[in-house]
Amino acid sequence: MEAIKISIQLDFNQVVDAVRQLSPAEKFKLNEIIWEDDFEIPKAHQELVLSRLEKGEKDPSRLLDWAQVAKNL
Repeated sequence: MEAIKISIQLDFNQVVDAVRQLSPAEKFKLNEIIWEDDFEIPKAHQELVLSRLEKGEKDPSRLLDWAQVAKNL
């Protein structure tokens, strides 16, 4: 059997609308497929996160209480 390749042009909102029509099981499977793709976190982002963690460890008073932050949102 010969494979058929189909290319459909959709904007982001159309994709979201299509995904909303999937069953929960189909959404779960789609999520698994999406996250199977390997991607690399840029080195600059990694360094930024590590720097912020280090600053929080050195001076815990810089950190905000999540319950208080959530109230302010």
